[in-house]
Amino acid sequence: MPKVKFNICNAHVAEKNIDETGKITFGTPEAVPGSVSVSLEAKGEISPFYADGIIYYKSTSNSGYDGDWELAHVPDSFREKILKEVMDAMKVLVEKTNVEGKEFAFGFQIDGDTKNTRFWFYNCTATRPTTTGKTNEDKKEPQTETLKISATPEKVVEGDDDYYVRAKTTDEVDKSTYDDWFKQVYIPQFTVAAETEKTE
Repeated sequence: MPKVKFNICNAHVAEKNIDETGKITFGTPEAVPGSVSVSLEAKGEISPFYADGIIYYKSTSNSGYDGDWELAHVPDSFREKILKEVMDAMKVLVEKTNVEGKEFAFGFQIDGDTKNTRFWFYNCTATRPTTTGKTNEDKKEPQTETLKISATPEKVVEGDDDYYVRAKTTDEVDKSTYDDWFKQVYIPQFTVAAETEKTE
């Protein structure tokens, strides 16, 4: 298990699709270079229940995560596919008002001292980045762009009514799963060991 974290890299996005039956699938993940930082804060509440003059029971809720994704530059491909900006006939990217962004899965890697950790957040939306610029002074400093990201629970396992927010690799994850992490969005897999009776 990593003791410290060093770096974010390998950011990927995959478009979320829903067919006519309500089945959720994800497109092929696409790399988004230039990540500077990711900060996703957990959302949820603790609800106490009082009885006998004390907190008798506490329940918690999981509403996903909200936060920021800072990049060196938001690629035009992300603006087209996820933010739904439109390329016109003159190859100019145009932002329209009556268009909703595309939901997507968001994956990335956080490097550690022993093993790197990989993530997928399943049901994400992103806001448009702010347009900023400033003059150069004594030295050139790169100016970044920041997206507001919301990751909420979603039913991603077919036939399962549970909602899932994210997946995260562990030290024990098998090599093939780890190596193929960004080739497709990882979907949770649960198996039940069937007990068999041995007869002589």
